[in-house]
Formats: sequence, structure tokens, C-alpha cells
Amino acid sequence: MPVTNAVLHLLCGKISAGKSTLAASLAARPGTILVREDQWLAGLYPGEQNSLDDYVRNAGRLRGVMGPHLVALLRAGVSVVLDFPANTPQTRAWMQSIFREAEAAHQLHYLEADDALCKARLGARNAAGTHEFTVSDAQFDLFTRYFVPPGPEEGFVIVRHPQAGG
Repeated sequence: MPVTNAVLHLLCGKISAGKSTLAASLAARPGTILVREDQWLAGLYPGEQNSLDDYVRNAGRLRGVMGPHLVALLRAGVSVVLDFPANTPQTRAWMQSIFREAEAAHQLHYLEADDALCKARLGARNAAGTHEFTVSDAQFDLFTRYFVPPGPEEGFVIVRHPQAGG
């Protein structure tokens, strides 16, 4: 049973599925803050995000220091939109430990989008130059190999967002 009204919003979806767009919308609610992994990684590790190994190392470091902070925010009654990709069972287990320790409610937003739509959006995002990282189609394919949709056995409250147009 949650001890506050705070909610931890989690986002699952491939690169350019629309996670950050949804995150911004969710964060517009009163009493809610947005924590963006890409913003933190770009600021803390400039020039150090060049491979999957770099991402795994740096994201792990960030999770290590961010977890207790997120628990404290939730316990204080602040809802958090965690714009970190909840794309593997291991990452989701870390996220689950946060809302459990905080005794807070959660929602796992699963954005369903096929590779073609994601790559089209990724191309537009890269061309616009508005994102912290430029991701090639080859990098998209590499990261997507590790993507695992959430399953009911994981115990999350899942909010599905079916694929929408480009």
C-alpha cells in the first residue's frame, strides 16, 4: 500500500518510440518532476557515450547515485517521471526496487512502435539536432536486440500505448 500519493512513471519502448514526448506530457502534471537519463549522461559523461559498453557503464553509474534520490523524492510526495528506458528485465528490476523501497505507486508506460516508425522518427530527430545524442540505424539495431517487452510476470502496472502514426 503506497504511503504517499506520489507515482513513479516508467517508460518502456525502443529508441524514438516516443518515450521522451510522453515523459514531458506526464511531467506537466502538478507535483511531478521529470528525470531524463540522456540529459544526465550527456552532462556527466560528455564525449563518453560512443558504444553500447559506454552506455552500460555510465548508465549503471547514474542508476547507482540516482536510486536513493528518487526514493527520497517519492517518499516526500513528489511524483517522478523517470525517462530512463525500462527496456530490459534487469533495468525494470532496478526501477521496481525504487518504488517498492519508497512504498509508492507506479505505472509502466509501454510504447509499442515498430522498427520502421522508430527509424523514421530517429532520422528526423538526428536531422533536427535537438537531442543530446545522435543514433545511427546500426546503433538502433544493436540496442533493439536487447529490448524485451514487459510481461505480466514482472508485476508491473502496465499502461499500453499502441503505435501511432509518424
